[in-house]
Amino acid sequence: PHAKINIGLYITKKRKDGFHDLETCFFPVPWTDVLEISPSDEFSFSSSGLEITGAIENNLCYKAYQLLRKEHKMPPVHIHLHKIIPMGAGLGGGSSDAAFTLMGLRDLFQLPLTNEDLQPYAAKLGSDCSFFIDNQPAYAWGRGELMEPISLWLKDYHLLLVYPDLHISTAQAYSSVKPQEPQINVREVVQLPVDQWKDKLINDFEVSAFEIHPQLIKLKEELYNMGAEYACMSGSGSSFFGIFKEKMELSDEVKKYSNWWIEL
Repeated sequence: PHAKINIGLYITKKRKDGFHDLETCFFPVPWTDVLEISPSDEFSFSSSGLEITGAIENNLCYKAYQLLRKEHKMPPVHIHLHKIIPMGAGLGGGSSDAAFTLMGLRDLFQLPLTNEDLQPYAAKLGSDCSFFIDNQPAYAWGRGELMEPISLWLKDYHLLLVYPDLHISTAQAYSSVKPQEPQINVREVVQLPVDQWKDKLINDFEVSAFEIHPQLIKLKEELYNMGAEYACMSGSGSSFFGIFKEKMELSDEVKKYSNWWIEL
């Protein structure tokens, strides 16, 4: 299960069902958790790597198994998740784990389900879960579950992910944002050269994140000071990313936090 970044993220309006409509570009990042599913005498879940807290009933891998099991005959399984992608970081790790659990169960038990068939299941697990089924850049709207593929090639770039070890709850992030229609067309802007994105593609969650955690302002500035073509917070935070033409020496400010260079 891999991570994702949001290239631009606009909260356009609050819906009657309590959710928010948004517009964004999802981009898959080749940095992964590790998921193993095997037949078992009874259902069990174990994990390693980053600590996963909370009741099993709230675990998205468990929810994915239960959701698929309602309509398809499956024996019990043991799921082991080695957690690498930080939680509450805006990188979609939990949603990706859920989507890959669906695909893993489908493949393990040879269920007659295409990726398209799995999309509705994924959408029930989380607004961005569906994105991880097809694993290609996509323009997303609605709650994030409505998508269409876009052509976005970043193979010549390097990605620097920085996680400032701050957990920003999604609920808190949404409660502080002021919905408004974007002044640009996200689908059109992402087709421009990367060095033209800076003043056009923004993340609406940055405003409230900067108010609560002012050190994040300096972190974003440092990514540009290092030579990033584009830098932005991903999702509702708190991870930031910079897109670079080549790997650069990390500044002292960036070295303060967990960071990873990733080949795109």
